[in-house]
Amino acid sequence: MGSQVPRVESAIVAGAQRGDSSAQGHLYEAFAPMVYTLARRMLVSPALAEDVLQETFVEVLRKLHTLRDEAGVGFWIRRIAVNKCLMYLRSSWHSRRVQTEAIESLCPPAQTPQADHQVALESALAKLTDTARVVVWLHDVEGYTHKEIGAMMGRTTSFSKSQLARAHKRLRTLLEGESPKDGERSCTPALKTC
Repeated sequence: MGSQVPRVESAIVAGAQRGDSSAQGHLYEAFAPMVYTLARRMLVSPALAEDVLQETFVEVLRKLHTLRDEAGVGFWIRRIAVNKCLMYLRSSWHSRRVQTEAIESLCPPAQTPQADHQVALESALAKLTDTARVVVWLHDVEGYTHKEIGAMMGRTTSFSKSQLARAHKRLRTLLEGESPKDGERSCTPALKTC
C-alpha cells in the first residue's frame, strides 16, 4: 500500500505480546507518528487525531495477543487507526467539534513558498466533505483500492470511485482559485486574514 509503514523487529512484537512494557513503548514510538498523521489528515482536527492515536494504541495493546503475523504489525495498526477515524466521522457530534479546530489549524505562519502550497492544499482538503477527504486520503496516500475503501465505509466500489473523482475535481477548483501568488500567504477565505 501507499504510505510508508515503519518496520520493527519481530522480537519487539513478541516482547510486546508478552506484556514487556519496553517493547510496547518501542511499538508506540515506531508507529505513533504514522497513526497521528493518518488521523490528522482524515479528521483535520489535531485534537481528534490525538484521540485516535490514544484509542488506537489502547486497542493495539489490548488485542496484540491476537496478532498472528508479526511482520504485518504496521499494517494491522494502520487498519485499526483507519477504523477509529471512520468511527469518529460517523459520530453525530464530530462535525461541530472539528469546525473551529480546523479553521484555527489551517493558517500557521508561512516561511517558504512550499509551506504556502502545503497550507493551500490542507485548506482545500479541509473544505471537502468528511467522506470525500477520507476517500482521497485512503486511496491517494494510503494506497487502498476502491473495493477496500467501499468495504470499510459500508459502501460500493463505485461509490468510492465517484467520491474520488468528485473530490479531485473539487480540489483542482479550490487550488486553482486559491493558489497564493509569490510573496502572499494562503488562508481560509472565510477568515479573510490569518
